[in-house]
Amino acid sequence: MLNIKIFFCQLTFLCLCFCNTSVAQQQKDTILIKTQDSTANKNILSLDISAKKNNPKMATFRSAVLPGWGQAYNKKYWKIPIIYGALGTTAYIFTYNLITYKILRQAVKLRSDSIPSNDIEIDPRFRNLSTETIRSFRNSFRQNVDYSVLFFILFWGLNVVDATVDAHLKSFDVSDNISLRIKPEYNPGTKIPGLSFVFAFKEKHPKALSSLR
Repeated sequence: MLNIKIFFCQLTFLCLCFCNTSVAQQQKDTILIKTQDSTANKNILSLDISAKKNNPKMATFRSAVLPGWGQAYNKKYWKIPIIYGALGTTAYIFTYNLITYKILRQAVKLRSDSIPSNDIEIDPRFRNLSTETIRSFRNSFRQNVDYSVLFFILFWGLNVVDATVDAHLKSFDVSDNISLRIKPEYNPGTKIPGLSFVFAFKEKHPKALSSLR
């Protein structure tokens, strides 16, 4: 049972790393859009079109209905094999644990009856074990079944979160058209020095938004 827990922890860690990689990859894709355009106006237009095409709610819904569908909607096809690899592994472990649990449960029943001849029906892997050992194995595999279901749901949820974050980042502008500058300022009327925050957002000429005195 300890090996199963360690395996699930490692698989969860890989999936979390996969989600973090997707964020970095999305930022890289946004920068690539910028380098392919010849002017800043084309870059802004490309980002706006991408934002309209990728609806986070649609990506969330599709991933919740079918794992990988949201990633396909975001055109991140390379993530789909990773998603099904994680879900497929947990599904296989769940099936194995469930089948073994049923075999052990039946073995406990056969050992607990008053008919010794029924012991021949016990699975050969557990036939020579004591009743208490079989019962202990049965309880362990029952817990493993629960862990398998829990991690399957967890990976399904990570798939939904990844698709949603990916879709949101499609509209996240990391271009040079967004900038913030802080410069000193002096008001001749009040004769009070202060700081001016100049924020530029998708336009060539920045405007002073506020001043602190």
